[in-house]
Order: sequence, then structure tokens, then C-alpha cells
Amino acid sequence: MEKEIIFLIEEAPEGGVVARALGHDIFTEAESEQELKKILQDAVKCHFDKDEMPRLIRMHMVRDEVITV
Repeated sequence: MEKEIIFLIEEAPEGGVVARALGHDIFTEAESEQELKKILQDAVKCHFDKDEMPRLIRMHMVRDEVITV
């Protein structure tokens, strides 16, 4: 059993947020970060058997920002 699963979270170009698990085939999206938390819990529960379920979900937020000089 892994202690945690890490999701890379990015803003979607069309709005909302997208998430992908590092090292696992789990991808999902939501309209908001708050909604995403519930969706991630459900996705992890569906992906893993009870004895393999990670104890923690880590959300690594990535923000792409451009500034001018």
C-alpha cells in the first residue's frame, strides 16, 4: 500500500481544472478546486482495491504565469 497518491492540478484552457495522477492512469476534471477534491476521492476509491488504497491524496497545483519585462 502506498502512503499517498499525487495529482498534478492545472487550470484548463476552457475553464475549470484538470488533474492527472503521477504514476497511475487516473485523469479527471472539475469546474472548481473544491469540486475537484470530491471527484479525486471518488476516482481513487474506484481505481484501487481497499487493501491497495493510498491513505492521502496530494494535490500539486501548477500555475503557468507569464510576465513582461
